[in-house]
Amino acid sequence: METIRGYDVVIRVLFFGPVVERVGEREVQLEYQSGMSLQDVTMKLQARYPKAFEIVSLTAVNHVQTRDMDLALADNDEITFMAKFSGG
Repeated sequence: METIRGYDVVIRVLFFGPVVERVGEREVQLEYQSGMSLQDVTMKLQARYPKAFEIVSLTAVNHVQTRDMDLALADNDEITFMAKFSGG
């Protein structure tokens, strides 16, 4: 992982609900690369966890839901993937 001034340059990725069960963990970290977009991260994770991404329906970056796959990411951004769920 790249380090700048003693800090790791990362994107924090969180999974919720049944997505966690398919990934096998609640959080992963990816190395941040300049010019990285939400699409880049999504494609990388889809390849790694294809069963999980079959049910992903909601995506948020830094606590804001988005569908903009061209969204540019920055170091220390937090991305959340979750499935629709219902409850009562």
